[in-house]
Amino acid sequence: QVQPVESGGGLVQPGGSLRLSCEASGSVFSINAMGWYRQAPGKQRELVARITSAGTTKYGDSVKGRFTISRDHAKNTVYLQMNSLKPEDTAVYICNVEYYLEEIGRWGQGTQVTVSS
Repeated sequence: QVQPVESGGGLVQPGGSLRLSCEASGSVFSINAMGWYRQAPGKQRELVARITSAGTTKYGDSVKGRFTISRDHAKNTVYLQMNSLKPEDTAVYICNVEYYLEEIGRWGQGTQVTVSS
């Protein structure tokens, strides 16, 4: 199995913006949904945002109105635009790709996002 590949993390000041990208392998028609999760030290992994092949989106309560998830089917890539970042957004952001024929989604390695002045 080929894991998804994330990019775009880094250090940003509070109130700033970042865009994360995640590229999946395989045919676009084999993918049900793509999403982003995050995990901060000492905390459980939580959903940030998820988008289905039909374009239905779901966001975690703490990011609604600040983050936007989008998907480029031609590139098999999902993006997470993060605006108005807060220190509490600091975490490892991990991409997940759900394939129709696989019971468990594939996880990327994760990319660090640090929000600090």
